[in-house]
Amino acid sequence: EDLIIKVPVGTIIRDAKTGKVIIDVDTAGKTYMMAKGGKGGKGNSNFATPVNRAPRYAEPGKPGQSFSVELELKLLADVGLVGFPNAGKSTFISVVSEAKPKIADYPFTTLEPNLGIVRVGDYDSFTVADIPGIIEGASDGKGLGIQFLKHIERTGILLFLIDITSENYDADFATLNGELKKFSPALAKKKKILALSKADVFSDEELATLQKVKVKGYRGKPVIISSATGYNIEPLVKRIWDEIKENDKKTKI
Repeated sequence: EDLIIKVPVGTIIRDAKTGKVIIDVDTAGKTYMMAKGGKGGKGNSNFATPVNRAPRYAEPGKPGQSFSVELELKLLADVGLVGFPNAGKSTFISVVSEAKPKIADYPFTTLEPNLGIVRVGDYDSFTVADIPGIIEGASDGKGLGIQFLKHIERTGILLFLIDITSENYDADFATLNGELKKFSPALAKKKKILALSKADVFSDEELATLQKVKVKGYRGKPVIISSATGYNIEPLVKRIWDEIKENDKKTKI
């Protein structure tokens, strides 16, 4: 009888000795024979004859395959949130989805990945993955975010959140993008949307000036949002959804 072990979609199975990927379970229902079972032998009764009813001979079986594997789970999401600690990522995902991450006014409140489903209209939705904040030097092991970057490797879009009160948007964006590139060049090449969060701390006049801000290294204008008041949240969600649909078209082509 076959032994079937079920694993979540997003699981990568590697040979424990070589680290080589055996299978990437990236779709539901995907199956793979990890190891062949042994072959049963034949006992002495199989060789009995009218002359020799109790032969002293038996045919041994053959052992099945045996080796060690490592299982790694990577979240599957359409959008990955990227930002420094306390940039407002957890508040954002709690506002646009039913996810309930821990939220507090200090860095590193997110200690593990969070996954949220964002509803678009009556019938559509997309998933967002929130990971612990990234700090400069993360690719060298500092902070927590680098441990979880694997969870946004499968996303099609990266949503960068930068605190609008930052003194240098250019430097912040360059640092975040640089850490992603050090971790995985492919990750840094993904489609990016940049949002400046916590806009509720500024007046309408100040926000009008900030609407003209450009960030070096980013193509296009940043979206200024406030998760606390809902300012520009709907337009941002719509833009993300449009980008997801555009990505889907390119994938199908």
